[in-house]
Formats: sequence, C-alpha cells, structure tokens
Amino acid sequence: MSGTIRTKGGRGRLGSVLSGLAVAVGCVLFLGGFVWGAVLYQPYTVPTDSMTPTLDVGSKILAQRIDGDEVRRGDVVVFIDPVWGSSPMVKRVAAVGGDTVACCDRDGRLTVNGKPVDEPYLRPGPGGRTIASGQEFSVTVPRDNLFLLGDDRHTSLDSRTHLEEAGQGSVPRSTVVGRVDAVVWPAKGLLEPAEGFAGLPGGISRPGPFKTLLAAITAGTVLILAGAAYGPVAARLGRSRSGGPRPGAREKVGA
Repeated sequence: MSGTIRTKGGRGRLGSVLSGLAVAVGCVLFLGGFVWGAVLYQPYTVPTDSMTPTLDVGSKILAQRIDGDEVRRGDVVVFIDPVWGSSPMVKRVAAVGGDTVACCDRDGRLTVNGKPVDEPYLRPGPGGRTIASGQEFSVTVPRDNLFLLGDDRHTSLDSRTHLEEAGQGSVPRSTVVGRVDAVVWPAKGLLEPAEGFAGLPGGISRPGPFKTLLAAITAGTVLILAGAAYGPVAARLGRSRSGGPRPGAREKVGA
C-alpha cells in the first residue's frame, strides 16, 4: 500500500487543502481590494483639455474621497462650484487661504508668497517659451478658499477667469469632492507629485493607497488562478504517471 494518501483524481490531500486555501485568500484580497477601493475612491471622466498634458480630455481618473480641509498646494482636485458650473471640474490647487499668488516673475514662473514655483508639467506657448500664465495677476486668497489653475495655462478657464468675482476667482474648500490620485485609462498610474510646492509651509500631499489596492487585487487574482489550476494540473500529472510501471511493481508473466 502506498504511503501517500490520495483523493479522487490523484490529488494529494495536502495539495487540495492548499489550493482551496489559496483560492479563499485570493477571493478575500481580490474582493476586499475592490470594496476598499470603492469606499476610498470615486471614478470620474476628465471633461475638458484644460489639464493637459497631465490629464487628457476623456481620461478615466480615480479621485480619493477627502475633506476639503485636507487639500494642499499642488493637489489636482475634483470640485463642484455653482459659480463655475453644475458639473464636476478638475483643476490644480495653486494656492490656499492666506496665500498671495502672483504671476509672473522674470522667468515666467508662478509665485506663492513671493517664492517661485517650478511647474515641469507646463507646456511651452506659441512662442516656445514656458510661462505660468499669459495673464498677469496678484491675488490674496481668502481664508478657507483655494485658487485653482489648469495645467494648460493657454486654454484653461480657471480662477483667472473669475478674478472680478467674489473671492477673486478662488473657491471654498467645501466644494472639493476628491483629490485625483491615479489615471486608470489610458493607464498612466499614479500622478506625479507637484514637487515645486514642496518647499512651502504644509508641504505636499502623499499619494493615497492606490498602489496597495492594486497589489492586493493583483495578488488575489494570481492566488485564485493558481488555486483553481492546481486540480486540473495535478490530475493530468497523475494520469501521465499512471501510464508507466509503478516503482517496485512486479511484471505479470503470461501463462
């Protein structure tokens, strides 16, 4: 009698247990990742080309649900402000309440509280020069408000368009419904942090748990596939092994 206990189909009990466990853990990771992601993130479609080249029009993005108080300079946010329109809009936070934001210095850069900000995501204008705005301005942002700019400073309708309105184009923090963390289609992954704002008080925001969620979903998928594949693979191997003489077995001698 063989020393290995086998179940039907030639699979070892230990292998069956492990494959079942792999599928169970994989389901937890896969479904848990999606559920966690649905709680933390809200998908949006970029409505205009005002955020190019960072976000193309029609891109599918994930915005982490956050309170407006968590927003920092450099964040790309989704907001809904009745003055700007009834649909969600996507812009970058250039300044927060209490800041004096102006443009431009002699190198064409945006300044916040007198400090120039490098913005590598901006594209050159028609003359080949990269400037933070073709329109000069200087605004002191009211408390609990945000001054918002698009990354395409040549076409974006942003806070500069509303300078003559209350708040000098800024919007209340309470209008923010999410902070853009990643672009899922076309698949660009996490947004690059706006390092140009890092030296200002409060620093910049850290990325959300998008990578952790993606890793959990990917690991869950691998475990589910591996666990499900064990049975057919083990059965096939068992059949191939049974086709030859077993070790130690005696050959039958014809009468």
